[in-house]
Amino acid sequence: METLHNLAFGFEHALTLHNLMYCAIGCVVGTVVGLLPGLGPLATISLLLPLTYSIDTTSALIMLAGIYYGAQYGDSVSAITMKIPHASSIVACIDGYSMTLKGKTGLALFTAGISSFIGGTVAIVVLAWLAPVLGEVALLFGPADYCALMLFGFVCVSFVTTGSLLNGFAMCMVGVLLGMIGTDVNSGVQRYTMDLPSLADGVSLVSIALGMFGIAEITKNLDEKEERSPFNGKINLIPTWPEFKRIIPSALRGSAVGSFMGILPGGGTVIAQFAAYAVERKVSKYRDEIGHGAIEGVAGYAAADEAAARTSFIPLMSIGIPENAVMALMMGAFIIKGIQPGPNMIASHPHIFWGLVASMWVGNVFLVVLNVPLVRYWLSLFKIPYNVLFPAILFFCCVGTYSINNNLDDVYQTAAFGLAGYVFLRLGLDAAPMMLGFILGPMLEENFRRTMLLSRGDFAVFFQHPISATLLVMIALFIVWQVFSFIRNKGATKPLIDVMPQEE
Repeated sequence: METLHNLAFGFEHALTLHNLMYCAIGCVVGTVVGLLPGLGPLATISLLLPLTYSIDTTSALIMLAGIYYGAQYGDSVSAITMKIPHASSIVACIDGYSMTLKGKTGLALFTAGISSFIGGTVAIVVLAWLAPVLGEVALLFGPADYCALMLFGFVCVSFVTTGSLLNGFAMCMVGVLLGMIGTDVNSGVQRYTMDLPSLADGVSLVSIALGMFGIAEITKNLDEKEERSPFNGKINLIPTWPEFKRIIPSALRGSAVGSFMGILPGGGTVIAQFAAYAVERKVSKYRDEIGHGAIEGVAGYAAADEAAARTSFIPLMSIGIPENAVMALMMGAFIIKGIQPGPNMIASHPHIFWGLVASMWVGNVFLVVLNVPLVRYWLSLFKIPYNVLFPAILFFCCVGTYSINNNLDDVYQTAAFGLAGYVFLRLGLDAAPMMLGFILGPMLEENFRRTMLLSRGDFAVFFQHPISATLLVMIALFIVWQVFSFIRNKGATKPLIDVMPQEE
């Protein structure tokens, strides 16, 4: 009852004309940011942060938050229609783009929009009811627990890859090696940089995503020597009832996964999308279709993406720990306004906390209107012949890459990964496992070295912590089960001996 009273108090602040205007501005800007390849919420919030000095505290934070979770809605469009993802929409390239090639672009975007709305709604309920409690969950995870969690993330490779499992693990290891480039966090020694100053901070995730998925796909399409458009067939937004029934369960499962991953520092939208996709590959009744243009692959990812974006505010506002770079910028916005996020924030600034929570649901309504009924108009921007469209796509890729660090070397990296991605496409190798390895590899290394330092090199520490021990047991059971399934399937696929008598 107290929570309902607090929400009502929050809506009193969120539904003022002033705050509604800034919420709408944030959602529109976030959607556009998501649409434009390469330009993510991190760069946008960085550019708009100085403008918040002259804006009311609650309104400024509502606008910046709207840009963040609004971008999660919009980034599906470029990934689904043109296979040019942001970091949080990599998984959309698997089934979403496959649906586009089948002439189901409208259905894929409708699925992404509705699933994002469901994921956002579930996450807001979690944020409102469980923020004080769930904020403490993150404090239970030590380095050993995070290390086991990252290992569990590598298990997702078997679900993410659309080809051979061996090729998937090989690409994952390539991603891990790429993640090791840069400066060692413990010793400060540069590793695998080839004495290039541009590699001192490592390889940019944006460069890899745009190169491996965007530029590589453009090059492949141009190489096919056929007139084509990003869309094939009629854009039909309204799904049939059987299709709608397939969306809801996947969206709810993705919402649960995303809400959990968003709470954990280091989790966030990037890992949540892979985790949700892994769940769908294993739980869905249509698991055989996933990877080849299934609705479940889009619905689960979109819901998890949006849910993780909303619940990532929990560790920030409850314990004062930003769980990703965007949340670190949001923390900077809080501090600029004289507010210290942490356990005392709800009691000290209830109007800001509950106003921000209530504005998320208002923003959810704005975004579903922008991305579902108006999606035809968004799509009309891209209904251009491909030979005319691809220079503009390359331009936005270059601008988006350059705008992050204002460094031309990042553009060169994007071009190099574009060439590598084209080679991988021609060899039939999937880039999604490589992205997973690139994301999880540095996190695994950091937490493993921290664990070994605290335990003085004793590996038993992984089994002394209940959380890490449970995760490792789950990984072991999964490996045993996979080996058993492989042996069983291999036996089942043996050619049968023809025992029928031959006709004379």
